[in-house]
Amino acid sequence: MKCRICNREAVEKYCELHEKAYRSIVQNYDDWKRAMDISWKEYLNEVLKNPYTGSWAKEVAENLISEKK
Repeated sequence: MKCRICNREAVEKYCELHEKAYRSIVQNYDDWKRAMDISWKEYLNEVLKNPYTGSWAKEVAENLISEKK
């Protein structure tokens, strides 16, 4: 199976690097939701806007947003 983003060999949905970013995004959502009562899509948009978000995480967030459309 190939990564949904970069076509490297996938661990699950993504390659090892994108999978690590995906897990981080999912884990941090609980904290954001408790603090701001924010939806998943709103959270992903905030991840994209954040200048401190790494490129791997931004690519995963973009992929997750496009999957839901």
